[in-house]
Parts: sequence; structure tokens; C-alpha cells
Amino acid sequence: MQHGYWASLRIEPDLISRIKEAQKEDSEIWTIVENLDKQVEFRLDDDNVLWRDTRLVVPNDATLREALLTEAHSSPFSVHPEAHSSPFLVHRGSTKMYHDLKQYFWWSGMKRDVATFVSKCLIYHQVKIKHQRASGLLQQLDIPVWKWDEISMDFVTGLSQTQRSHDAIWVVVDRLTKSAHFLPIRKDYSVSRLAEIFQQEIVRLH
Repeated sequence: MQHGYWASLRIEPDLISRIKEAQKEDSEIWTIVENLDKQVEFRLDDDNVLWRDTRLVVPNDATLREALLTEAHSSPFSVHPEAHSSPFLVHRGSTKMYHDLKQYFWWSGMKRDVATFVSKCLIYHQVKIKHQRASGLLQQLDIPVWKWDEISMDFVTGLSQTQRSHDAIWVVVDRLTKSAHFLPIRKDYSVSRLAEIFQQEIVRLH
């Protein structure tokens, strides 16, 4: 690795070093190491760093995983152009970020963690945009290559309350096919609750 770049991802060398060092303290990794003869997909290199095939194994450390997800998500080479003044937030979905990450890193439950991280970020930025005044010219967006690789979303509020106390609709649209999901929600749902719904209703299906 040179200058902190791993192909389409930009990951700081210090973070890679911290991941390797943290492997030494992780009980789950030691369990894998003790059973390497039964798990041929894992290997130790000359520095006793554990890899799954060609992917670095990330220990069960929430701080490290959050840092890795943050760096991958903010990488200018792979993820997340913000929609600036668009009323809809356009976002490269968790599928894109997951495929980028899994080329170089592995941990159990990575896909779930990526989906949670991306959905929370997406929701946060959409709410932020709702409270900002539009500025500048709208930018032409590239056409996505894969279905559900990029999505747009919006919240329709001010609706009458249903029998289940829903008073808003969350609209999530695939930019390529224009297919959409209309999710009944409550306007007082937390970001964490919306992230759960995003996983259940969007990530699970796509």
C-alpha cells in the first residue's frame, strides 16, 4: 500500500496498522488462528497478521470498525457524492460500499454493519438538507450502472395519522430503474429506528 490508497478506497496507513495490532488482543481471532488447519480460507502472514484469502481480518473492535467505515464512506474514489442543493438526497447505497470494502477487509457481519452505517448517514444528510436553503445550480448526475447502486429519498410529512399512528411516508427511489418504495413512518422516528426500517425494507430486498 502506498500513500494510504487501496485501489478505489483511501484508507490511512495508521488505521491499517491499528487493525493489525488489535488482532493480537481479539479472542475471536485467536480462536480462528488456533483452528487454521480446519479453516483453509484463513492464513497468517510472516508478521502473524491474519488474512481471509487476500483480505485483512478486522478484529471485533467497534471503534476500529467505525473508523474504517467512516474512511471508506468518505473516500472520494468510491462512495457518496452529496446532492448539495437537490431536494432529494442521492447516495451510493450500502451495496456499493460493501463491495468496495470486502475486496480488502473481512469481518463477520460486515454487510449488516455497512448497511446500518450507510442508512444512518443517508438519513442524517436528508434531514440536514431539509433544513438548509438551496444554493447554487443543480448538478447533472451520472447514470448508475447497477440497480439500487444509487438511490434518492425524501420524506412526505404533514399527513393525517393512520390507525397505526403513521403520519409520514418515506420515499426511496432507485435512480436507475425509477422503482420506488413508499414506507409508512412517524415523523418522530429516530435515526436509529429509520436505519432499522431501511435494512428491513430496502437492504433485505436488494
